Amino acid sequence: MVLEFKVNEEVKPEQMAEVFKLSGIKRPYEDLERMKKMIDQADIIISCWEGDRIVGLARAITDYSYCCYLSDLAVIKDFQRKNIGKDLVQHLQKVLGDGVSIVLLSSEQALSFYPQIGFELVNNGFRMSRKF
Repeated sequence: MVLEFKVNEEVKPEQMAEVFKLSGIKRPYEDLERMKKMIDQADIIISCWEGDRIVGLARAITDYSYCCYLSDLAVIKDFQRKNIGKDLVQHLQKVLGDGVSIVLLSSEQALSFYPQIGFELVNNGFRMSRKF
């Protein structure tokens, strides 16, 4: 298995939808128009490729100076437990530099994963949930 990590490589809505669907992450993958907007409005997309297939991705919004919101970290189930998620985050950190903090919202299922790759749990956050 030869994997290649790419920064801001073109990702098609269908490709991102496939990663979301096959990773188990809860995203509106059947709405390709929304997928396109999610791609177009992201500041950084780090993708992991096996040949011409995307098997994982990290999608983030950032000011490149102070903070970064990691909105998606997804790896297709067949490729999970191979450090791809960790590698995606490390590539993101490299692009951002040491002066930028990374924040995210985790699903219940992934709460134990993030501390294993260097994230710390915080209790001082708030959110307004989306309506759809």
